Amino acid sequence: MPRKPSSPTPDPSKPTAAPSAPVSPGTGPSLVQRALRKLGLLRDIDFALYLPMRYEDETRIVRLADLRDGDLGQIEAVVTESEVSFRPRRQLVVTVDDGSDTCQLRFFNFYPSQQKQLAVGARVRVRGEVRGGFLGRQMMHPTVKAAGTVLPDALTPVYSTIAGLAQPVLRREVRAGLARAVLDETVPAQIGLRGAWPLRDALNFLHYPTPDVSIAALEDHSHPAWQRLKAEELLAQQLSQLQARRERAAQRAPVLAPSPAAESLHARLLGVLPFALTGAQQRVGEEITHDLARTAPMHRLLQGDVGSGKTVVAALAAARCIDAGFQCALMAPTEILAAQHFGKLIGWLDPLLAERGLRVAWLTGSQKKKERDAMAAAVESGEAALVIGTHAVISEKVRFKRLALAVIDEQHRFGVAQRLALRGKAGGDLEPHLLMMSATPIPRTLAMSYYADLDVSTLDELPPGRTPIVTKLVAEHRRDEVIDRIRHQLAQGRQVYWVCPLIEESEAVDLRNATETRDELAGMLGDAVQVGLLHSRMPTAEKQDVMARFTANEVHVLVSTTVIEVGVDVPNASLMVIEHAERFGLSQLHQLRGRVGRGAAASACVLLYAPNEGGRVGETARARLRAMAETSDGFEIARRDLEIRGPGEFLGAKQSGAPLLRFADLTDDALLLDWARALAPKMLDQHPALAQRHVDRWLGSKAEYLKA
Repeated sequence: MPRKPSSPTPDPSKPTAAPSAPVSPGTGPSLVQRALRKLGLLRDIDFALYLPMRYEDETRIVRLADLRDGDLGQIEAVVTESEVSFRPRRQLVVTVDDGSDTCQLRFFNFYPSQQKQLAVGARVRVRGEVRGGFLGRQMMHPTVKAAGTVLPDALTPVYSTIAGLAQPVLRREVRAGLARAVLDETVPAQIGLRGAWPLRDALNFLHYPTPDVSIAALEDHSHPAWQRLKAEELLAQQLSQLQARRERAAQRAPVLAPSPAAESLHARLLGVLPFALTGAQQRVGEEITHDLARTAPMHRLLQGDVGSGKTVVAALAAARCIDAGFQCALMAPTEILAAQHFGKLIGWLDPLLAERGLRVAWLTGSQKKKERDAMAAAVESGEAALVIGTHAVISEKVRFKRLALAVIDEQHRFGVAQRLALRGKAGGDLEPHLLMMSATPIPRTLAMSYYADLDVSTLDELPPGRTPIVTKLVAEHRRDEVIDRIRHQLAQGRQVYWVCPLIEESEAVDLRNATETRDELAGMLGDAVQVGLLHSRMPTAEKQDVMARFTANEVHVLVSTTVIEVGVDVPNASLMVIEHAERFGLSQLHQLRGRVGRGAAASACVLLYAPNEGGRVGETARARLRAMAETSDGFEIARRDLEIRGPGEFLGAKQSGAPLLRFADLTDDALLLDWARALAPKMLDQHPALAQRHVDRWLGSKAEYLKA
């Protein structure tokens, strides 16, 4: 293990490159400053934490004779020939000799200054990849410097950059920012980081490693300097989540105490439900009831696999809210999903609410103005005790009289601002209780990190009568066998979904479109079979009509895009065919599969995949398809999805606004995560000022996102 460097970078007391020149009034930021901002490099600490993506070794000179084909090396040699050639295209061709061998340098883009630098007789330092060929050894576009200068004593960092920001400029800015950054210790040694590398030493080393370091330890982030950074980052995340939880606990929400009366809406709803609650639904219902009766706002995630019965749990929570004299809002990301909730809840609750002079309201963007205004008026007056809809629920014109409970379905598909807007509908000094629902189970490591500020309830039991779904992988060339399977299901009176990934032809992606597939299936299955079409560009009324006809078994095969991913419940549908399954994400495939197996009939999901010209599918797609074939457990699916995609994509980082981890890995760094979880409450209790400085250093304004 390499020694701890006292300071691999130049001493900060010595002159360093100045930061970008200040902006004169009225001139605006320079190109460099704009590029730095695009990279998120605003504060000195941002530069310090902007670590290299790789390194170049410019610390030693090697002999040409010792370099093999494909080696990257640095030589010092004399230019023996230099000319501009025009065959096959204009290029600068230079021959150099280091005394052990000769090498040809080729430049297709070059400047007069480079020609002058590479004049015959010049001694130069050249770094590049050596390639052998018919014309002898070559380097294409190597870096060239004057020979004889002092060799650096650390590896040269290579940073990820963008147009308008050259690597030397970015290196200069990072070096200056690192030298200026305040990197004093925020984690007291007595409670946290005994024996660890000091933060400044760790950052200096990772920007400028000594040449004796194990490159593997740098690349796999196992080096002690990396461990220090990952520990700090995880601690910042845990501190910010714990702060958010404590701030929320200090807020006040309406107390929705359960009503013991036999005539309460909650009791009446339980009496009219056409099924008994599962043990998991009863347990989760009690957890929510306990939360609603407290003065602190509930912030609970209700997770459950597809078909586990989250909607009825939400309905019972809404009944508790309405019993206490308040309003409840349920927001879903798509109109189809919102309509499914509306259809169920209005059937269960509307007759019971009508006895009290109350109703269920429906709000979507596709409503005519007159209808939407009428619904908004019912919400404002309090007549609408339960409001169900899409983003229209949070529009400025919608004002609640007494909102106390907000339910957000498929919460990861809403942005931070949208979730905050719904919470802001309560008005006054009270916060609404928040129940978020997700059919994508959260793996344990995510629950401990990104959802650490949430209470998590899990529906881990499916209602009785659900049949297991058999999943088959079928290559495209066996398409006729799939059609025969469809005929067999239809002959038994069952219905079929056929899901396509695109609506229309794309020049970039050669896929069958949904319209063509509908026509093809209709032709193959005959006139007696009704084949319907559903896609996102259809008018809302047309979509609703198609779904109503499919639910009524007037449409036998439904060809659809992924608009049926969530919320669609047709128990008679027993076969799901997903075309070009290799193009779908794992979570999406699992959600689609959950549309069947909702009745008593044996159900199957066929993943129809198209191998490439080599007869294979990509490695990532193969991992997704294998996971689907091997398990139907939503938690195992979620765990594998996290492995394949990483937390950023899994969470929909751009949507969620959650400050994602840049350095730590939830799979590899579970022990560090446990350490950070244990240390965070001690830090907040015993060293609150240091804890705040630690969060500010690592997260800055991103910590605000946690309030959503």
